[in-house]
Amino acid sequence: MQLSIIIVNYNVKYFVEQCLLSIYRSQGIPLGELEVFVVDNFSADHSVPYLRQQFPAAAYPQLHLIANKRNVGFGKANNQALKQAKGKYILFLNPDTLLTEHTLADVMHFADTKPDLGALGARMLQTNGSFALESRRGMPTPWVSFCRMSGLGTLFPHSRLFGRYYLRFLPIEQPHAIDIVSGAFMMVPHRALEQNGGFDEDFFMYGEDIDLSYRLLQQGLQNYYCPTLMLHYKGESTKKNTYRYVHVFYQAMLLFFNKHFKHYGLLLSLPVQIAILLRGLLALAAQQRRFILRFLHPRRSQTPGRMLYLGQAAEQVLQIASAYGLDIDCRQPDGQTAQPDFLTDMADLGMYQHVVYDMQDFSFDTMLRQFSRKRNKQTHIGTFNPHSGILITGSQTYTLFPVS
Repeated sequence: MQLSIIIVNYNVKYFVEQCLLSIYRSQGIPLGELEVFVVDNFSADHSVPYLRQQFPAAAYPQLHLIANKRNVGFGKANNQALKQAKGKYILFLNPDTLLTEHTLADVMHFADTKPDLGALGARMLQTNGSFALESRRGMPTPWVSFCRMSGLGTLFPHSRLFGRYYLRFLPIEQPHAIDIVSGAFMMVPHRALEQNGGFDEDFFMYGEDIDLSYRLLQQGLQNYYCPTLMLHYKGESTKKNTYRYVHVFYQAMLLFFNKHFKHYGLLLSLPVQIAILLRGLLALAAQQRRFILRFLHPRRSQTPGRMLYLGQAAEQVLQIASAYGLDIDCRQPDGQTAQPDFLTDMADLGMYQHVVYDMQDFSFDTMLRQFSRKRNKQTHIGTFNPHSGILITGSQTYTLFPVS
């Protein structure tokens, strides 16, 4: 077995379905050399029966569903599947991700050329096509953490002195040795995980990828960034506008700092811990501001923007538009539409909040390459699956057929 993929799901069954479809459309790697684990953390949206219906065992014998009776956290859920995994490499993958047909083959080829490989990350795109900064990060030492939390890294993002957290001084089109790999897409040799035990389960959610990356470096291995494309909806697997998110995230940052940098003197550690707490308070204040604005302007926050659908299933999409009150224009794909620079050349692209691709008519590679090259960053990607009748925009999902 060459590759074991582990996905932890919590209440995002439609995103998991889309992620799995992108995995099974992969090229350049035999599907017989690939196994997938979906660990469900006691979802309330009937994820397990839905996924069993969409991916029957007879058709997908190497897809394993693990249904937990409670939410055990991200790290522990990954470790559950890790104990059963047989692959030479283990890929920890977020449910709200989308791979191109070449992503897995690219990272497997890259990994085989690196005998010192610790963790390997990919070039993640945000839904507007821009580069996701968390695709590669530097070690959050007290100095790097202080620059990040104090805003110095934001003021001087390309500085090698102040901007080491997101490494923006490195070109995104080239592979690099890096320190921290995002848990949204983290591939690690199985043998390395056997030595360090996988994720630290003291991290319930957030920070465990930083901790694992750091421990792999301590083993004498090297983490890398591979510039092959993928999409990360970034946050659909969690609700980031809640008090619980802010609390858990910044507690994780403090946990990592106290675990690995406790040996630093109080003079160095106290400013970093204060900065982390201040950032947490600012995040809570921003959350309350958004809540107040949504309360004062509910119609503005609930009304989706105009969409452009590209595909042959316009009749189905217009049914969804009618049911949800959506404003959707439809275009059938032709020779021009399929070109990688189609969106770049669209003069009226700014009219649309989302461009929705039909998953049957377009390859995932075409979708992401078009979005990575477009100039307009106000327009976001969406997908429509004509088989399940699901339209996904990243911020919302719409269903054509009633499903349980």
